Amino acid sequence: MKLPTLQGVIDRRILVNYRVDPEILEKLLPAPFHPKLVKGLGVAGICLIRLTQLRPQGLPALVGLTSESAAHRIAVQWEEGGLSHEGVYIPRRDTASRFNTWVGGRLFPGVHHHAQFQVTEHADQLAVAVDSDDGETHVAVAGQVAASLPPTSIFGSLAAASAFFAGGSVGYSPTRHAGELQGLELEAFNWHVEPFRVSAVQSSFFDDTDRFPPGTCTFDCALLMRKIAHLWHEQAAVGAHPAA
Repeated sequence: MKLPTLQGVIDRRILVNYRVDPEILEKLLPAPFHPKLVKGLGVAGICLIRLTQLRPQGLPALVGLTSESAAHRIAVQWEEGGLSHEGVYIPRRDTASRFNTWVGGRLFPGVHHHAQFQVTEHADQLAVAVDSDDGETHVAVAGQVAASLPPTSIFGSLAAASAFFAGGSVGYSPTRHAGELQGLELEAFNWHVEPFRVSAVQSSFFDDTDRFPPGTCTFDCALLMRKIAHLWHEQAAVGAHPAA
């Protein structure tokens, strides 16, 4: 059954980004994906997002749902039909919504795991903590809106970072069926990012030295998006092969 186009508002979205040795990322990616590189390095991270007014396109905002979710993402590119494509591979999704947990991978692309979210917001200061019920995910990020990216960021400028992440609008996630990936495309009507200065960050995924040996994964920067009207479009499922 094809999912109807969904519309809503990205009330708040924090993109926490790491620069990663591409050889490490290759081991985490199923075919046909390969890391999308910036200055020879791969980019991966966590999207911490609060959606509001989410409902099938055309229905009134009053019937829309609100949810807090987190997605671990790897920026990727691949070849299909003789053309080059870009997007993100999402190995793990977590959500505070029991409804999303039930429909994810069934009526909505991507398997979602239930988690507890703690969010603190004071003007331009934000803190988000995520702990999944199964103990697999722990994320804690705190910081505030800034004037610029860190000078060590591989993006060099806010414009370059914005263009990079705008290009990764299609995300693919594992389904409940082995060897299949479900896709979802974000269409943002008023795309805008702000630098977000991180004062503290923890990630059970990116801090795992078995997955990312010391020196292969380093925090790069974070971006904030607020009040973004958008649509979600389902994409055709693709076959996946295990990572090498």
